[in-house]
Amino acid sequence: MQEVRADHRQIRAAHTDTTVTVYQAYAPALGLPAARDGRFPPAWKRERMTWIKPSFLWMMYRCGWATKADQETVLAVEITREGFDHALRHACLSHYERGTHTDHEAWRRALRDAPARVQWDPERDLHLNPLAHRSLQLGLSGPASRAYADEWTVSIRDVTPLAREIHGLVRSGEEAAARALLPVETPYPAGSLEHLGA
Repeated sequence: MQEVRADHRQIRAAHTDTTVTVYQAYAPALGLPAARDGRFPPAWKRERMTWIKPSFLWMMYRCGWATKADQETVLAVEITREGFDHALRHACLSHYERGTHTDHEAWRRALRDAPARVQWDPERDLHLNPLAHRSLQLGLSGPASRAYADEWTVSIRDVTPLAREIHGLVRSGEEAAARALLPVETPYPAGSLEHLGA
């Protein structure tokens, strides 16, 4: 297996001493009440797996700058670092990786028992082209999904206007102005992530 550089898989996020910001995109019927009330409404399905993304530009890639169906409202969800760290500690890679897992069966057992799973997808630039380094996608299910919605969430903001403003600047060729509006994302001190191949 090719050796992974230390910075190839690294969580970059907007974070404070106590919180970390992740992004999700929803239909307005769900996203707008969540932002208005600062919490996920009862219609938010707590029993389903939900994927959170610390990278703003990866979220823009996923939702097409808030233009894809049922992803027109982009939320910045500030959650506790305690909850985020707990999910990372108990997460498993979503796919088998030689060198990270002992064997396929060990990976299958870990995945079955894990309340969270991780994918490392190519980070994106302002034009949503893939970059060489990877960005974290964290899937939460069962107890972790419920805790995310009802315990870890500190605040929820609608950042759709920001997404549209940045997209407009990119389309106009004003990349420096667009870049200046991006959330500041710095390496997140997650500790050892060897069980996640990082």
